[in-house]
Amino acid sequence: MQEEMHFAVVEGEPVTDVPKDLYIPPDALEVFLEAFEGPLDLLLYLIKRQNVDILNIPIAHITEQYMEYVEIMKAINLELAAEYLVMAAMLAEIKSRVLLPRPKLEEEEDDPRADLIRRLQEYERFKKAAQDIDTLPRMERDTQQVDIETPELHVNKPLPTVEMKDLLHALKDVLVRAEMFTHHHIQKETLSIREKMGNVLAILSADGFTPFVSLFNVEEGRMGIVVTFLAVMELTKESMVELVQSEPFAPIHVRARMSDKVIDEVEVTE
Repeated sequence: MQEEMHFAVVEGEPVTDVPKDLYIPPDALEVFLEAFEGPLDLLLYLIKRQNVDILNIPIAHITEQYMEYVEIMKAINLELAAEYLVMAAMLAEIKSRVLLPRPKLEEEEDDPRADLIRRLQEYERFKKAAQDIDTLPRMERDTQQVDIETPELHVNKPLPTVEMKDLLHALKDVLVRAEMFTHHHIQKETLSIREKMGNVLAILSADGFTPFVSLFNVEEGRMGIVVTFLAVMELTKESMVELVQSEPFAPIHVRARMSDKVIDEVEVTE
């Protein structure tokens, strides 16, 4: 079964019933179905709605409908523009001139509706032209299509060579970290550069790079770090490892240059 839908949420609680003491002002909601851009637009609408010829306007009937619309605008508290009132006065004047009898001896005067008809015809032409322009496609009128082809960039970024000062900076950082693990226990430690070379080769791989600082065990203290550093230098001298740095001041990485068979041979010699 479908749950009951609530129409409001007050302080996090759903409300499904309309409050009995709720007061809705009579002017809380106003709906405007038609809007006109001016008095000429209203007159043109009234003429087309009556399906009459614009050259033979029944001025009396059109004037009555126009005044009804003006009264409606007053009733709903709309601010009437001055041009609506001016048009109402003009229609009243034309209506009086049309209804008043004229002596036969006087020369025929111009039709009092002529000026109004001319203005309505001009307004109708401009309105039709605006509607035709509005139906035109927006592309190449309001917006322009732009095609941009980005050139292909082929940039070869050579890797910088690793210098001794970069290695010394990396060694300094490791030594500073090793100071955090110093202790007062005295024990005899046998450290061999050759053994460290085998340990380093066991860690490295020819398929990927290993961070330079991960080769050091800070728990071995200053002596162990120095021996590990000398072992890496010896392996580099013998072209058994490769040191790579992507850019200046970037982390240093190490990669092995020999197969696992050679690593086993080095461990056997120990």
